[in-house]
Amino acid sequence: MPLALLHTKPQGHLTVDCIENGPINTNTYVLISQGEALIVDPAWDGAELLRLIAERHPNISIKGLLCTHGHADHLGGVAGIRRMLGEQTPYLISAIDAQFVPAARASMKRMWGVDVEDPGKPTRLLHEGDVIQLGDVELQAILVPGHTKGGMVYFAATNNGNFAFVGDTLFPGGHGRTDLEGGNTAEILQSLAKMAHLMPDDTLCLIGHGPTTTIGKERAENAFMIHALRHYPQDRYN
Repeated sequence: MPLALLHTKPQGHLTVDCIENGPINTNTYVLISQGEALIVDPAWDGAELLRLIAERHPNISIKGLLCTHGHADHLGGVAGIRRMLGEQTPYLISAIDAQFVPAARASMKRMWGVDVEDPGKPTRLLHEGDVIQLGDVELQAILVPGHTKGGMVYFAATNNGNFAFVGDTLFPGGHGRTDLEGGNTAEILQSLAKMAHLMPDDTLCLIGHGPTTTIGKERAENAFMIHALRHYPQDRYN
């Protein structure tokens, strides 16, 4: 699906629950539509995440594990969850970042002293324009390199609002680190512009660490996004 055709017509209903977890406060998101659930960025302790999810949402059916990028603090719970739910539980990540997961795990151990369990082989390798179906909602994959080589934003236009799961690409007033392996400052600025051009201003951006924001707020207040929009015009994405 060419990104000029990013679907913004509302469809379905999405409930989102955030679970902050782990030593660097990663936000794991539980997405629910029609009783089906996706876990976005299942970080750290998979068994504890499942316990919390079952406590909060006892009647859902978990359909998969979806990662915004390949850093270990965003996929450390994958192995534990699959062990408990079954290895057939789908694990989805970008095709680009999947190849860098071993290096990301090693980096996490060096930096934080945390040995993150190998998530195993992905069930589905994602590319820009791919669609992930959840209940009556569609999540659209947008490639946003800069924090990692293959980071993804997952955008959903629903009847209860526009949502974007942005990982560590965008933060309120800033952007993600670019000094880690695979990071690139020029690329992350292009990704900020791309997000602003493609997604409506009222899109709620659910961040990898910390509070939410909106595209409109960042367009107005984020100096990095403002700079990026001046340098990367909309016609690059048409």
